[in-house]
Formats: sequence, C-alpha cells, structure tokens
Amino acid sequence: MDEINNTQINYFIIKGITDVPGLQAPIFLLVLLIYLLTLVGNMTIFLLICLDRQLHNPMYFFLGNLAILDISCSTITLHKLLAMFVTRNDKIYFPFCMAQMFFFCSFTSIELLILTAMSYDRYVAICSPLYYSSVMNPQACISLALACWLIGFIELVPYMVLLLKLSCYRSNVINHFFCDIMPIIKLSCSDTSALELLIFTEGVFLLSVTPFLLTLISYMFIITSIMEIRSSLGRRKTFYTCSSHLTVVVLLYGTLFCQYLRPKTMDTLDSNKMFSLFNTIAVPVLNPIIYSLKNKAVKSALKQRIVL
Repeated sequence: MDEINNTQINYFIIKGITDVPGLQAPIFLLVLLIYLLTLVGNMTIFLLICLDRQLHNPMYFFLGNLAILDISCSTITLHKLLAMFVTRNDKIYFPFCMAQMFFFCSFTSIELLILTAMSYDRYVAICSPLYYSSVMNPQACISLALACWLIGFIELVPYMVLLLKLSCYRSNVINHFFCDIMPIIKLSCSDTSALELLIFTEGVFLLSVTPFLLTLISYMFIITSIMEIRSSLGRRKTFYTCSSHLTVVVLLYGTLFCQYLRPKTMDTLDSNKMFSLFNTIAVPVLNPIIYSLKNKAVKSALKQRIVL
C-alpha cells in the first residue's frame, strides 16, 4: 500500500503468526488450547486465594493480581488472533488497534511492578520477619497494588498521545499477531524520534530496568540473609519460599531482555513476533503451573477444594 495519511486509515491488517495455509488449523488449535489452559489455571489460582483463608496473606494477594493480569494480557492479545482463524477477517479498526496496544503495554508494565512488589514482600519476610506483619499489613498491600495498576495505566498516556500524532504510514499491514507498539512505529513514515526516546527513557529504563534492579537488590539482601542461616535445611526451606517468584521473574525478564536488548543485527519483526508469542502465550500459562507445583499451601488448598 502506498504512503497514506493516518486520518484516512480506518483499519490495519494483522498478518498473524504464519502465512502457510497448512499450519493455520494446528496453530489455531494450539493457541486455543493454551488460552483455555491460561484461563483455567489462573482463574483456579485466583479463586483459591479468594476462598481459602490460609492463602489470605500478602504474597498470595499479589499472586491474585498476577493471575488477573495474565488472564487480561492473554485475552487482549489472543482474542483477535483466534477470531481471525475462525472468521478469516484479519482487519482491526484503528481505535481497537490503539486500545489493544494501550491495554497490552499497560498490563505488561503492571505485571513487572507487581513482581517487584512481590520481591519486596519476600525481602521483608526473610530479612525482617519480626516486622513483617506490621510492614506488609493489608492497607500497605492494597496501596502497593493500586500504585502498580495506576502507574501502569498512566505511564502509557504519553505514548498514545505521540502515536495518535503520527501523520502517515507506509502501509497498513502489521507484521505481528496483534497491535504492538514497535511494528506500528516501523510502519510510520513520520518522525518517530520523540516516541522512540520516550520508549527508551520511560519504557525501557524506568519501567523495565528499574523494576529489575529493585528486584535484583531485594534478592541480594535475601540471599545474604539466607547464607547467614546455619542449618542447610533452614537455608533450603527459606529459599523455597521465594523459589516460585524467582522462577517467574527469570522467565519474564529473560524473555523481555531477549526481545528488546539484543543486538541490532538480530532485531527483526519476525524475531520480535516469536518472543512476543512466548511472552503472551507461554508465560501466562506457566505462571499458575509454577506456583501450584512449587507451593505447598496452594497444592494443599487445591486438594481440599477437590475433595469438597
């Protein structure tokens, strides 16, 4: 498509995961299966946390937020992809594309902030156990969670303002399976330097690197405290309490760093699409599995509910 003014664009065309006709049906079934497992797994975790009194503590409160975010993030990205397989309609109208981008980026930012709050919770629990109940009281937990959600939504507003100011596009075909910010920027023939600077300073540094560094600092103190425990059994038990969270942190940040901080020679839209696919499909379905398999309280609560 020739260069066109964005005021004339009514819709974008989503290219999807693959153009190979023979792979369409298997990919649809695989994505549908993973999406259903994501819904069932995260909804199960969320309901267990709400219904079981032994899970009414700060760590599981944040885990409940994480479950909601995983469901939301998967739904906002995969619903259009699944609809495309069924209806063969690969068009997404401009307002819906902007809304999808806004919510996906917001949910991703909120998830990183919630994981940071969870690392702070583990830091207080292990390094200052005598003050844990007073520091991580219900009011403090609710305030932390609200701050994460508000920051995640508010910080996307400048992005959307700059995106809506883009005056033209080279094409309306998005080489992705949903409306993501980088493919949209690559389509634009306008000056995107201000938007790219904002992505680097606020998106990468403030809302990715900073939460990662705060999480890293928390775990440095946690590991130091664990090493001071004389009993090897005590060290293992203490580390076990944060092993699920650490696994999720490594999984999520590993994917994000591979996606956004790899060399320019490896920076292609197809490779970005593959990393995004893992981040939006695999991570949300793995989170409840990791927390259920590595957490005795969750497994106990699940067994009690199954028996009942």
